[in-house]
Amino acid sequence: MKVKEVAELTGISIRTLHHYDEIGLLKPSGTTEAGYRLYSDTDLEKLQQILFFRELEFPLRKIKSILESPGFNRLEALEMQRGMLQAKQEQLVRMIATLNKTIEHAKGDIAMTNEEKFKGFDFSSNPYEDEAKARWGEDAVNRANSRLGSMAAGEQKTLGDEMNALYSHLADLRHTSPASEEAQAGIKEWFLLLNQMGSYSLEAFRGLGQMYVADERFTKNIDKFGEGLAAFMRDAMAVYADSNKRD
Repeated sequence: MKVKEVAELTGISIRTLHHYDEIGLLKPSGTTEAGYRLYSDTDLEKLQQILFFRELEFPLRKIKSILESPGFNRLEALEMQRGMLQAKQEQLVRMIATLNKTIEHAKGDIAMTNEEKFKGFDFSSNPYEDEAKARWGEDAVNRANSRLGSMAAGEQKTLGDEMNALYSHLADLRHTSPASEEAQAGIKEWFLLLNQMGSYSLEAFRGLGQMYVADERFTKNIDKFGEGLAAFMRDAMAVYADSNKRD
C-alpha cells in the first residue's frame, strides 16, 4: 500500500507516517520506481502495534526501543496491551458513572456522599508493578518487596551504594557491545545483586530489562548515570538471559 492509502486506512496523517519513517520507528519495506513509500502487510502489523502503544500513551522513543528489543515478542506485547486497555476501560466506566451521578447531583436530582464523588479515581496502584506480577508471578514480586522492607536502614544503604556503583560501572561500558565480556561480567553482578532482594529467573531478569526502557520512570532514573544506560542494560540483560539458558 502507498502512504496515502495507509493514511486513509488508519486515520493517521501522511505527515505522521513520514515522521515515523524519518525517526526509524516504521520504515516501509519498499518504494516505487518514483520513490514513493510502499507498506507491506508486515509493516501494517507493526503500525497496528505502534498505535496500540500510542493509545496507552507510550512515547515514540519508548515504543521504538521496545520494538527493537532483542527479546520483543509480538504476541506477548499484544496480550499485555489488551490487559492494559481492559484495565483502562474498566476505570473509565467507573469514572463515567461517577461523572453522571455528579451531573445529577449538580442539578439537584440526587444527593452524593463524599465517598461517591471520588469513586473511580485510583492513584494507588502501580500498573508496572501489576504487570510484573502478572508476567513473573505475584509471589516473586511480593517476596522482593518484603525482603527490602525487612532490611535494616544500614543494610538498605549498603545495597543502594552497591547498586549505584554498579550503575556507574555499567555506564562506563554503555558504548561497548552489550555482548562483550566486560559488559556481561557487569550484568552478571547486576543479576546476583538483584537476587539479594528477590528471586529473579533469567526470563524475569530479561523482562525487567525491557521495563527499564518501557517505563519512563526507570529510564529517567537509570539514565542519570549516563544517557542510554537503560537501553544498554536491557540489551545486555537479554544477552545474559539467552547465554545462560539451560538446554
